[in-house]
Amino acid sequence: MSYHADDAKAIEIRPDWLQSYIDSPEKQRQLYKRTLIIVVLSQIFGGAGLAAGITVGALIAQDMLGTDQFAGVPTALFTLGSAAAAYIVGRLSQRFGRRSGLAAGFLTGGIGAIGVVIAAITNNFLLLFASLLICGAGSATNLQARYAGTDMASSKQRATAISTAMVSTTFGAVAGPNMVEVMGEFATSIGIPALAGPFILAATAFILAGLVLLVFLRPDPLVVANVIARVKSKEEVNLSIETPRDTQEINNHGVVLGTVLMIVTQLVMVGIMTMTPVHMRHHGHGLSDVGMVIGIHVAFMFLPSFFTGILVDKIGRSAMAIAAGITLLAAGVIAAFSTADSMAGIITALALLGLGWNFGLICGTALVVDSTLPTTRAKTQGTVDVLIALAGATGGVLSGMVAAHSSYAVLSLAGGFLSLLLIPVVVWSRNK
Repeated sequence: MSYHADDAKAIEIRPDWLQSYIDSPEKQRQLYKRTLIIVVLSQIFGGAGLAAGITVGALIAQDMLGTDQFAGVPTALFTLGSAAAAYIVGRLSQRFGRRSGLAAGFLTGGIGAIGVVIAAITNNFLLLFASLLICGAGSATNLQARYAGTDMASSKQRATAISTAMVSTTFGAVAGPNMVEVMGEFATSIGIPALAGPFILAATAFILAGLVLLVFLRPDPLVVANVIARVKSKEEVNLSIETPRDTQEINNHGVVLGTVLMIVTQLVMVGIMTMTPVHMRHHGHGLSDVGMVIGIHVAFMFLPSFFTGILVDKIGRSAMAIAAGITLLAAGVIAAFSTADSMAGIITALALLGLGWNFGLICGTALVVDSTLPTTRAKTQGTVDVLIALAGATGGVLSGMVAAHSSYAVLSLAGGFLSLLLIPVVVWSRNK
């Protein structure tokens, strides 16, 4: 008999292995640790696929279309595909468990990356755009995987679990952009355009990440967590334990704050990050410089995660949400006022941009997990990630248009000041 993540019958008829997890807190802790190890391994591969693709997507479009105005379209399509995939992966995870949902997402992303390579070979921009949509599934899944580590975590472990998954992404995410030149040379050696090289890496990385989850994520943590939650809920009903009336209202406020926090940080980060390679290329920087800057940016997106998770758990969600807004503001100001030939200025701005995104994503994710129950958590998380991806798509499209009709400096300042909206949202939530 198979068990779905939201199967109500599972609380009535359970196999021995599932009952053993319900009865043993020690086995639950072991599953939590095992799940984190598997998620870490998959995230290493997934990070490489994610970072390699975003580094050269805008440059491929620039070469194919011969204009900068639509350089943000690849990132927009990538994130639109990510939005659709986030919804589907969330629904699949809720119905069949994290293993099925996440594996399907990564494997689909790998297929999309293969399509990008074929589009570059044939110089077919329609195939490029379609493939980038599909490739976005890898990006969505890479982010959704952070939730898997929280399924068996206690409330005091959630931000740390999220950050552990994100730290592991760093290894692949930093390596990906710094392999742009190497993969470009490899692609050229086999008769493929150089800019398609990173997508060869992305395809391989996403497929490996999917296979790791498909083979090793057993038992499924969301299935176990869901059944445990249902059993506890039934026991509380039998004991006539009354749920406070304002619980749902508090949960809604937490979901809203977490969602807004992640939307704003994603919008600002994608907008500035997308146009940075184009800005650098216009001012004489080569692919190796671009790869280094994006590699450092991605490192600051993920590497501080372990410390961020501890800070979110220790000093609170609200304080870290405000810190995210201030850090993104600093990134936008430095990017705007740094000279184009100053690698130090560009690196500092992109590092702060990654750090602000890191603060916002971990804090926002913890808020959403805090505010949901296992019986509906994966669906809610998928819906939230759809909105985050749409924010990224908006940032990608607008970034090219703003930069083309004004300047990179104006784009950076606009993103920085937009991030200050997080402060009144946090104040509103705390008042509620």
